[in-house]
Amino acid sequence: MADVYLEVTDKKVFAACLDWPGWGRFAKTEDDALEALAAYGARYEPIATAAGYSFPAAPAFKVVERCPGTSATQFGVPDAHPDADGRAVSRAVATRQKKLLTAAWAAFEAFSATAPASLRKGPRGGGRDRDKMIDHVVGAEAGYGRKIGIKHPQPAITDTEAIAALREDILTVLGRASDGSPLTDNGWTSRYATRRYAWHVLDHLWEMQDRAE
Repeated sequence: MADVYLEVTDKKVFAACLDWPGWGRFAKTEDDALEALAAYGARYEPIATAAGYSFPAAPAFKVVERCPGTSATQFGVPDAHPDADGRAVSRAVATRQKKLLTAAWAAFEAFSATAPASLRKGPRGGGRDRDKMIDHVVGAEAGYGRKIGIKHPQPAITDTEAIAALREDILTVLGRASDGSPLTDNGWTSRYATRRYAWHVLDHLWEMQDRAE
């Protein structure tokens, strides 16, 4: 049974698994969000496997917390901070966070290296092409860094050394044990930060996969 929290607004609901950072989906209702989360289990499983963890073949969910969402939630960004994010992070949990986030990055890098430069457009002609999506992901990660106490300028997508240095510093912070408090003033907890980083890169990985077809 996987513990899930729901971030609820009148327009969108985000469902996320608390112990599998990055496994989260949006929908219009709670039931639809949980259904979408279950459907994406098959897409998250390779991430868990690459990180060295056994993933449930038929996941069942237990909703342990509901949080009021924000305007960011309605825009499609997980923004609420459930009470569970304030739990202490043991060394084992921190190691798990580090491995899962590393696996998410590796999957994104592997697919984007072979994806077509031009991606299929959405119903209204929207959506970033490959390089703009990569730039968006890397830029967000540099911006998120200020929420966990690190500062890097946004690397160019061709600057692999700078991207690696940014991500190494992120992993150093999120791979440490923590008492569950924010990692910097007005910042994020370790659990929330890991979930946000992993969700963002996987959301765009799956978008790129879908739009490359």
